[in-house]
Amino acid sequence: MYVRTTSRRTKDGSEVRYLQLAHNEWDADAGRSRPRILFSFGREDQLDRTGIERLIGALSRLLDPASAAALTAPADLAVTGSRPLGGTFILDALWRRLRIDAAVTTALAGRRLDAAATERVLFALVANRALAASSKLAATGWISNDVHIDGLAEVSDDACYRAMDALVDVDARVAEQVYFGVTDLLNLEVDLLFFDTTSTYFELDEPDEPVWRDEHGRVVDAGDPVAVRHAGFRSFGKSKDSRDDLPQVVIGMAVTRDGIPVRVWSWPGSTADSKLIRQVKNDMRAWSLSRIVWVADRGFSSSGNRRELMRGAGGYIIGEKLRSGSPEVQAALSRQGRYQHVRENLQVKEVNIGSDDRFVLCYNPEQAVRDAATRERMIAQLEQAIAGSDTLTGTERAKLEGVISTKPHLKRFLRTTPGGLLRIDKKKIAAEENLDGKYLLRCCDPNLSSEDIALGYKQLLEVERGWRDMKQIIDLRPIYHRLEERIRAHVLLCWLALLLIRVAENTSGQTWQRIRTEADRLHAVTFTGPAGTFRQTTELTKTQRDLFTALAIDPPKRVQAAIPAA
Repeated sequence: MYVRTTSRRTKDGSEVRYLQLAHNEWDADAGRSRPRILFSFGREDQLDRTGIERLIGALSRLLDPASAAALTAPADLAVTGSRPLGGTFILDALWRRLRIDAAVTTALAGRRLDAAATERVLFALVANRALAASSKLAATGWISNDVHIDGLAEVSDDACYRAMDALVDVDARVAEQVYFGVTDLLNLEVDLLFFDTTSTYFELDEPDEPVWRDEHGRVVDAGDPVAVRHAGFRSFGKSKDSRDDLPQVVIGMAVTRDGIPVRVWSWPGSTADSKLIRQVKNDMRAWSLSRIVWVADRGFSSSGNRRELMRGAGGYIIGEKLRSGSPEVQAALSRQGRYQHVRENLQVKEVNIGSDDRFVLCYNPEQAVRDAATRERMIAQLEQAIAGSDTLTGTERAKLEGVISTKPHLKRFLRTTPGGLLRIDKKKIAAEENLDGKYLLRCCDPNLSSEDIALGYKQLLEVERGWRDMKQIIDLRPIYHRLEERIRAHVLLCWLALLLIRVAENTSGQTWQRIRTEADRLHAVTFTGPAGTFRQTTELTKTQRDLFTALAIDPPKRVQAAIPAA
């Protein structure tokens, strides 16, 4: 495809030139190519140059930014670089809006390292988690060669590790300043805080060597009075990734009802959920917050945990284990009463069992159907597994029973007769049918309505969504670090990345994947010529302008830098 020029003479003898967009096509009959006119621009001296510029601009959007810039640059300039700018620009604007930059530099003030430079490195590592999660060694190449970050042209791996070590030293101070900055600027409702834990495993043959730790899981000297545990950081425990065979660490996160993660914790992998709540409550109480109702899952329902959550005029909404068989659960399930419809697929009934706590029984009809279908599949599998077992010897039946006992979902419905025969437990099935679609909540707050209690607990899904994004978008795992403090720093960086992502999503109403994809199409292009070097952004598309407007962020300046030749 090319621009074809033709000419003809007018009556006064002058020559007029015409421009046409042409394309050569092969004429099989004639045995040669013939030009095909695709579009006529008209007379050369009467060209619609503005229209041509619009056409070129529209066509250039079909190319990658570097190619488009190279093709449209003046003849005496060469494109010497092109890096994505939009994603880091948006994250940096949110980082500064939430005053995280000030929180980091304030916390690092007075140290031997350069606080401002360290803040830039930490932001770059956070941006890497959100935009192109990789190991820290790979992140140094990404920062130096593949992306434009304001105030940080390049970085070394040593600088990244020094910044991570500094972050761990001041994590509590940074978390507090970030929390108040986030809640003040975003006007968040923090009457409910949701807490949950997860675990992440390591591809190791052996766990870390045990060392003495305080009640918060921090390393202390062996003779220190606060030393209460002897455990390695990466150690075996109950895995929430179904990898009990590998060492792990436990991670906890507190999230607001808007899905904003406001704090994160890390503990040795052998730490049980029931032992974490005291530290979490004490850390948050140190921030002098107003009364907060904590929302937690069934793993935190012990009496000791409930006492901790009530200290300091606190409160809680906690899920109860329906299969625990406790007197309170049995009493709540046996109370008669009519359910109240509060939302689609959600019915609630408050039951009075003579306890200081309030109990709200919730029922989801659609979940009840799913529970029944799941149970039918499990019973069918169990029936198939024990079919013909009556003809086996006692030893063979015992061996089969042992195999089934390793499958909790099947073992639940198995019973053994006095004669040693394997049978389906019909009483257990009837008891399970009574639990279909139900869950029981315990609350100590006398002012919350049953509906508020049920809906507040349902919002615990925001924490689960946070864990899912941590593992799938930010790539919490695999963790390439070996030292405990570096692992803790890695978790903190992932938390800060998730914080910025949630703020961007809540502000714009768009998913992070869509924001990231569109923003990274905005490039900073570097031109070099006889007069020097200058850097400018590619032209904003309408979609990009709409994105900046939705985020309430001013777009980047067209000209980023101008450096005259030496």
